[in-house]
Amino acid sequence: MPGPLVECVPNISEGRRTDVIEAVAAAVRTTDGVRLLHVQSDPSHNRSVITFAGAPEAAGRTAVALAARAVELIDMRHHQGEHPRLGAVDVIPFVPIAATTMEACVALARRVGEELWATLRLPVYYYAEAATAPHRVRLPDIRKGEFEGLAEKMARPEWAPDVGEPRPHPTAGAVVVGARRPLIAYNINLDTTDVAVAKAIARTIRESSGGLPAVQAMGVTSATGLAQVSVNVLDATRTPLARVFDQVRQEAGRHGVGVVESEIVGLVPLDAVLDVARAHLQLRSFDRDQVLEARLME
Repeated sequence: MPGPLVECVPNISEGRRTDVIEAVAAAVRTTDGVRLLHVQSDPSHNRSVITFAGAPEAAGRTAVALAARAVELIDMRHHQGEHPRLGAVDVIPFVPIAATTMEACVALARRVGEELWATLRLPVYYYAEAATAPHRVRLPDIRKGEFEGLAEKMARPEWAPDVGEPRPHPTAGAVVVGARRPLIAYNINLDTTDVAVAKAIARTIRESSGGLPAVQAMGVTSATGLAQVSVNVLDATRTPLARVFDQVRQEAGRHGVGVVESEIVGLVPLDAVLDVARAHLQLRSFDRDQVLEARLME
């Protein structure tokens, strides 16, 4: 894939029906100019994260094609899951990778938003770097009220969509489209089924509550029934993954519980993994030039 590259990471509100997930992913596989990189589903969240990359225009076309398939197959009136969501296609972020600026991704997000309304009648909110107002920068703020409260929320002037009429799509809700830096979705499972513990830890570590910089977090129940601290690291250069894990483990200990395991959702930048290795192995002067696969791909 020579030339400018954009990563796109749509999240759809389906994590249980494998036929629907595959049909939506097929919209990526059958679109020229992009490469499907990863599909990860979570039944308890009832959500799938689909990652692909390509030239900006191809990535935009693919995002619209994926959204069309999701709107066709997912009815939010029957959707239940642990993860907050506004619509069948909950969020479509564009991330600059190679020879692409954030400004270009913002422009791409705006073009895709216009097309989603024009072709699917799907109301659009812009977030992150593409946000049109300060109160729309953070995804949790836009999602507040979720699909069930969307009609009431849209009726308030300050929460009218950026594109489209102020009423939800009857079965697909609304979509949030934006441009952002690489994000790491990271879940940590605790050795308790008491979700109140996970919620308390999430409140402690997230930036909005005075916790770790560039960290969003919530407490949910995982697919195995264990309490889970579900984290988004918005900027791993400000708060490395190792610090998130150590903080959660420390807070869990204060509640008398431990950490069972953790997982990465979707893809993760190599530098973030190297930070973990440096922190926990106390490596000196270790960088990506010492990673065999990284050197082979140069």
